[in-house]
Amino acid sequence: MDAPPSLVCRELRLRQFRNFSELELAFPPPGAAVIGPNGSGKTNLLEALYYLEIFSSFRGAPDAQLVRFGEEAFHIRGRFDTPEGETLEVTAAYEPRRRAKRVTVNGAEAERLSDALGRIGMVVFSPSDVTLISGPPSERRRFLDIVLSLNVPGYLRSVQKYRQTLKQRNALLKDNASPAALEPWTVALVEAGGAVMKARARWVADQADGFAERYERIGGEVPARMSYDASTAAEETPGADASAAEFAGALQGALDRLRDRERERGVTLQGPHRDDLGFVRDDGGAGRDLRDFGSGGQQRTAAVSLRLMEAVTIREARRRAPLVLLDDIFAELDPGRSERVLELLDDEPGQAILTAPKPSDVELRRGGLQRWRISGGQIVAAA
Repeated sequence: MDAPPSLVCRELRLRQFRNFSELELAFPPPGAAVIGPNGSGKTNLLEALYYLEIFSSFRGAPDAQLVRFGEEAFHIRGRFDTPEGETLEVTAAYEPRRRAKRVTVNGAEAERLSDALGRIGMVVFSPSDVTLISGPPSERRRFLDIVLSLNVPGYLRSVQKYRQTLKQRNALLKDNASPAALEPWTVALVEAGGAVMKARARWVADQADGFAERYERIGGEVPARMSYDASTAAEETPGADASAAEFAGALQGALDRLRDRERERGVTLQGPHRDDLGFVRDDGGAGRDLRDFGSGGQQRTAAVSLRLMEAVTIREARRRAPLVLLDDIFAELDPGRSERVLELLDDEPGQAILTAPKPSDVELRRGGLQRWRISGGQIVAAA
């Protein structure tokens, strides 16, 4: 099978971002390996690139913390070559004093941030991804929301409507509003929630086999299963092939039963804001929850496998290979797992930009990536 076409980052320019005062880079089409000690800014570089995809830090840092200390604003500009032979330019700037964020695509300012999201198609691998498995459910919901918002038409609108409606409904519950006042917000919540639940269930069902296959290949052991754990009762939650209306019906039934408890507690007790992803390792037919009982290596294997399914999602949705960012992901993996991850990543045809503390950690593309050294906020070609 022919490799899918890929978008390539050609140029990146940073001004007053993190520890970079001024930085201009021209990337080779295959990508580059950025080598330097911890604290030199390797992760900051990938953070800046991925900022142009979601216009927030993949590390969860507030925008104000991304501005270089003592400066008034940061600015990022990326230029990309598309498979169609066109140039895509995306810029982002933030000024803390006015709390002003400005985003442009090909010179035109985005009226709404959502209009500019996901124009590039990137996936970032990081050691902190282990929290996708070991961390709280909010980490996994955020992962789902980002992947689906960038790749499934209509999802972003549904999840935004759900969040807005949930906020208003919770305020009414807290104020002990009348049933009549609460009802229209419940109807809106159920409608948006059904669409969100349907998209999440469909994605998990579509990617579950691929996740299990990659987990088994990386770990060299029995596979793990990924499941969609809706907040509604398992026996009442529709299957992935059900309609959004059927998911909405299940949510409505749950809210009806919890009506009195919600009034007592002043909060919405069921819905996508309480969903989770399940990860269970098959041990002789007995499921072992990786979140609670998995070893560090098993949890990291699951996290890498999950990111690989994100890359698959981008390929399927965009019909082109994603730009792959790898932030020192081999530091926490044993040699066997690292080698098998490299084999899988070598199968990814897109441009790859990775960071590592030492040259011996860089073998992606069989060591064929151009090597750069980073120090003091500057990047130069390695000798």
